[in-house]
Amino acid sequence: MSDLLIRPAEPADFAVLARLTVAAYEADGQLKGETGYADVLADVAARAEHGEVLVAVDRATGQLLGSVTFVLPGTRYAEMCAPGEAEFRMLAVDPAAQGRGAGAALVEACVARAIELGCAAVSICVREGHAEPAHRLYRGRGFVRQPERDWSPLPGVDLLALRLPLR
Repeated sequence: MSDLLIRPAEPADFAVLARLTVAAYEADGQLKGETGYADVLADVAARAEHGEVLVAVDRATGQLLGSVTFVLPGTRYAEMCAPGEAEFRMLAVDPAAQGRGAGAALVEACVARAIELGCAAVSICVREGHAEPAHRLYRGRGFVRQPERDWSPLPGVDLLALRLPLR
């Protein structure tokens, strides 16, 4: 992962991140039958205003490989984190760059940020039946299912809650 740099997103990154995020979600089949979520994913400026958008950058080329939005309870994009927890959302890696460790590096950056802020845990929702590589990544990192926190924002969109205790 030394060939990757994780840093906060800059406004100059937003247009590329918007395209990359929508493309990653489309490639995983997560936007089929959705209305409006692609617009939410593409609004990187709003995500940066209400949370922290982190990017994975190829050190050699400067190419943006992926991004994630880190949020705290009570903020606009927080869906399920409890007080004292952090949450990350909209993790996306360019389909052409998958398998290079960018997703894992972004998860680690979110965990490190949560520890830095003194959070007790990091939470995330994953869509049931989609993105098995992401599910494996989270399980491998120690995230544990929290079925009592599963929820559905829309009919047919079932989100599974995962939590990584930090202390």
